[in-house]
Amino acid sequence: MAAMGLLAPNGRATGEVRFAGANLLTARESELNAIRGNTLAMVFQDPMTSLTPHMKVGRQLTEVLQRHRGLGKAAARDQAIAMLRRVQIPEPERRFVMYPHELSGGLRQRVMIAMALLCGPRLIIADEPTTALDVTVQAQILDLIRLARDETGTSIILITHDLGVVAGLADRVAVMYAGRIVETGEVRRIFKTPQHPYTQGLLACTPRLDDAATAALRTIPGQPPNLQRLPPGCAYHPRCPYVMDRCRTNRPALLPAAVGGMKACFLDDLHLKAAS
Repeated sequence: MAAMGLLAPNGRATGEVRFAGANLLTARESELNAIRGNTLAMVFQDPMTSLTPHMKVGRQLTEVLQRHRGLGKAAARDQAIAMLRRVQIPEPERRFVMYPHELSGGLRQRVMIAMALLCGPRLIIADEPTTALDVTVQAQILDLIRLARDETGTSIILITHDLGVVAGLADRVAVMYAGRIVETGEVRRIFKTPQHPYTQGLLACTPRLDDAATAALRTIPGQPPNLQRLPPGCAYHPRCPYVMDRCRTNRPALLPAAVGGMKACFLDDLHLKAAS
């Protein structure tokens, strides 16, 4: 939301968000309007609240093309319908004149993906794009996102809690805890040799087909911290099985790990590798 300039009035962001040589956090509204929906697009978590309820689907799609590509009404309509067909929406001409509430959750999310792809963006931010969908539709939506990436070369920032989605779609991963990145790396390395205790805990909580049928479901002990009153030191230390004294007072920096990627943890890589 910060990168897109969509924070609520009481929201505040510091630092930099660099995109195509510009810092989006300091960009003027007119500059953001030229970028949003054009070279930078977003697929929101809940398409029902993200699509304008009193506007027909077609109008919301053609508006993007008319604003950013300068197309006339007829040309924008043709391209929008072609994109609806591309994201596998049946009877796209009929869906084009419907309102969002007349579509299923899966179709609404396909409309959001179509809208994001219309102008051929360089980057799409996908925020939990499959959360509100059933498992079958989730797989179809993820296939569409993967297809868009492979066919157009569009980069995707995928925000998700689903490690199966991460394994199937991501190239690089950033694991976050309490609003801070605690580990980064290539997806295969993250799954094979996690270097932060929180990453290890997440992977251990995921049921595996190769586990014994009687294996107990694992959990991470404790509760996530209050983000308004984070504990001193490492925010994960109250739940960490490897906690040391300095974890309670000093916050570890995000530094290169010996096996690749980066981690914010005082434990050495060999200890973590053995512990995993």
